[in-house]
Amino acid sequence: MKNRKGLLGVAVVILLALVVFVNRDRIHFDWAMFFTQLRHVDWRHIAAGIALIYATYWMRALRWSVFLAPTKKVPFLSLVGPQFIGFTAVALFGRLADLTRPYLVARRVQLPVASQVAVYTIERMFDLGAAALIFSAALVFAPAGLPHHEVFVHTGEISLAGTAFLAIFATVVRVAGGAVAGFVRATLGRLSKPIAESVAEKLLGFRDGLNAISSAQDFLVTALLSLAMWGLIGYAYVQTAHAFATTPELAGLTYSRTMLLMAASIGGSLLQLPIIGWFTQIAVTAAAMHEFYGAPIEAATACGALLLLVTFLSIIPAGLLFARLEHVSLKAAAAESSADAAP
Repeated sequence: MKNRKGLLGVAVVILLALVVFVNRDRIHFDWAMFFTQLRHVDWRHIAAGIALIYATYWMRALRWSVFLAPTKKVPFLSLVGPQFIGFTAVALFGRLADLTRPYLVARRVQLPVASQVAVYTIERMFDLGAAALIFSAALVFAPAGLPHHEVFVHTGEISLAGTAFLAIFATVVRVAGGAVAGFVRATLGRLSKPIAESVAEKLLGFRDGLNAISSAQDFLVTALLSLAMWGLIGYAYVQTAHAFATTPELAGLTYSRTMLLMAASIGGSLLQLPIIGWFTQIAVTAAAMHEFYGAPIEAATACGALLLLVTFLSIIPAGLLFARLEHVSLKAAAAESSADAAP
């Protein structure tokens, strides 16, 4: 497994190097302007963005405690450490360490890892639904005078349709998860029994995660926490863009206009590789700001680098501190969580 990861990383580096080499005559990047942009950053906005992101980790701990409530009452403060440590593992080791959080929570509350992976699944569903709802509202109702207005509205409509589909799918799985899993086994089993069984097990795990919400009140609390959390994440993007006071295209960015940037950033982080993924994410967000807002590529790249710092890497110091206080080895926790999650 480690060899495959290493080979994949080397392949990505070689591919990126080839792309840069082939397009070397088309790339006009002023490094002096890039560093000038960084020197003129208003760090008060960056600090505000980091504070907003840190607040969301505490909200994640509170939301996880709501998910746990039907099984075990747990003070949400006891879940703050696993959130910080888990996201630090993802920042350092990539998305392959994504299951570190449910592994650490399971160890903390003395519940099976599988049960917390199910909670992780439902958490991701609420994340997707809340983010899509905020995207949809902000983009569909974006002012008509905005550049690329049609792109904003069309993206919002697609996001809204995706949210509706997700809600319907979740309802069907919650009500008849066993029947849906049986249908998948029968249908996909004709092509591949291992794949059919794997998909059916994931559906049942998803159903179990949905069962973690035992009442309408729990659902409402979880939904409101999710919406508030993603609202704060959106404002962290706004604060980071406004830090570039000398670049009007970024300094005047509104909340609704940051939604496409936020979507591009999230998309760029889905297949996050260790370290290499940092640079690909900067490239994705820089391209988005350059194309959608007309920001100079140097300013867009500098903003992309600080967005990575604010939304993704700022957790590392606190995560390392929590890991030391709780006597957790990040590397071991990431490896063990992947092993426990494997079929």
